[in-house]
Amino acid sequence: METKNIGLRGIEVADTKVSNIDGEKGKLIYRGYDILDLTKNSTFEETSYLLLHDDLPTKAQLDEFRSKLKEARFIPKQMQINMGNWRKDADPMDMLQAFVSALAGYYDEEFSSKESSYDRAINLISKTATIIASWYRIRNDLPIIDPDPSLDHAANFIYMMFGEKPDPKIEKTFDTCLILHAEHTFNASTFIARQVASTRAHMYSAASAAIGALSGELHGGANYEVMRMLLDIEDINNVESWITQRMDKGEKIMGMGHAVYKTYDPRAQVLKELSRTVAEKTGDPWYKITEKVEKTTIEEMKKRKGMDIYPNVDLYSASLYYMLKFPMDLNTPIFALSRVVGWAAHIIEEKFAEAAPKTALYRPKAVYVGKYCGPEGCEYKTLDLRK
Repeated sequence: METKNIGLRGIEVADTKVSNIDGEKGKLIYRGYDILDLTKNSTFEETSYLLLHDDLPTKAQLDEFRSKLKEARFIPKQMQINMGNWRKDADPMDMLQAFVSALAGYYDEEFSSKESSYDRAINLISKTATIIASWYRIRNDLPIIDPDPSLDHAANFIYMMFGEKPDPKIEKTFDTCLILHAEHTFNASTFIARQVASTRAHMYSAASAAIGALSGELHGGANYEVMRMLLDIEDINNVESWITQRMDKGEKIMGMGHAVYKTYDPRAQVLKELSRTVAEKTGDPWYKITEKVEKTTIEEMKKRKGMDIYPNVDLYSASLYYMLKFPMDLNTPIFALSRVVGWAAHIIEEKFAEAAPKTALYRPKAVYVGKYCGPEGCEYKTLDLRK
């Protein structure tokens, strides 16, 4: 029997004003603005405002937005105590999903209007960063570091993690990473967030579900798998044999290829340059190894299948985060730290879009291909008559 649209590829399910991808041209647009322009000129806070509000802020609006984000950074001490009761080797994404969901137990905010939803979004964006940093400190038996109101979002996260204010160039690099990861249309986690929101569940529930989707290795977990690949390769002289052996077995090369982009992922372009710059400063080999992985995979795919393949966002973000000293298993939570903005924007759009009927609920149709015993169904037999 013919398989029906596996993965909903190419199936249009809703309208959105949040972002758009032109896979043929390699374009990613946030609310009308090219991602490459935003990474050159904007900040994570300004981009977050844009994604939530459909326009760039005035100076007064941005100042107020930044102030609200800083005020919302603290999480309840009881939540941090509860984190301490978890196994220290627990998966950070499981921890993040649990404690983002738990925010609903601490903050009973009104969510009946579009305007009030922005306050919940701010709470979610700010506290996600503090949850991740708190877990890093707790599991390593280090004292928790409170947020610093003098620092912007990217710098404050690094400070809460490591206890030192970052070099301005490192801060800018990480801020750019957050912009790049903030939104990407109807990817798996965003679709889940919208699906849960369509039931009229609150924002924390929808975001928690999205975190669960992001944790999978075919979605947000891919950057972790890329770094594992690079560590396994270890040396640039091993790249060609490692890649050819994997492709001989029909195995996927993580960080290469994308479901939507048919050319170079624009995010990968920026991350590649950031990785190169950081590697030059640190002397780490990971940029050159990654570049060789890209080149070898492209050549082998062309030679074997006559197909073009390009890096996706995970290929260079993995080595970049590793060189910034983030633990590998925090790669995906850091992805969530940024993508939570896009989720919030989509949740708000799903709930309050003018064109959407208030009774809208995602309910796709499945094609049943299971057992068929006739129009009356299968005959039920008691246990003693079953063979």
